[in-house]
Amino acid sequence: MFGLFYIFFIPSEPIGIKILFKLIPMLLILYFAFSLKPVQSSKYRTLIITGLFFCMIGDGTLIWFVIGLSAFLIGHLFYTAGFISSWNYSNKRMLSIIPIAIYAFLMCSNITAALIDKGDRGLIIPVIAYTIAISTMVFTAIMTGNKWAIIGSVLFIISDSILSWDLFVQTVRYNHELIMITYYSAQFLIARSILSLKSTA
Repeated sequence: MFGLFYIFFIPSEPIGIKILFKLIPMLLILYFAFSLKPVQSSKYRTLIITGLFFCMIGDGTLIWFVIGLSAFLIGHLFYTAGFISSWNYSNKRMLSIIPIAIYAFLMCSNITAALIDKGDRGLIIPVIAYTIAISTMVFTAIMTGNKWAIIGSVLFIISDSILSWDLFVQTVRYNHELIMITYYSAQFLIARSILSLKSTA
């Protein structure tokens, strides 16, 4: 409810109020993650909650793009570490690396070309590093077999893809709504993955 309120009703100014309401859903998701029992493992829980925390910092600092991007990158590293700790190998899941690698290559190619055209060459390395990090996060989420982690990570990469495309390549219609709906859903589902599961995807 708070997420929908932020997306559809909070104006862009003043920026302080906008950021405050943007952070409330993440605070609630963090509380939700802390309250889940039984958990898969305390290590997984700690890593995912830490990732959620850094993503929340990214939410609050994204107006300074590189700082916010760095916080999100750290968040993805913690997510990745958590997913690796719950690695559940299968040949079928391993094949997901192919479409993920194709996605990363296409996104980096298009965004790099757009940044060069705009003269923003300083952002090329941070954007490539972030794309690699989030792609790795999605791959490791798939390798857990945890359906909540998988769906959440895919929604996260969809959200960030819309954001990146809108910022650097071409304006996306209803960008704010699409980015935030997929983003909040992704974070909620990644938090939900902390709960112990008996079955895997």
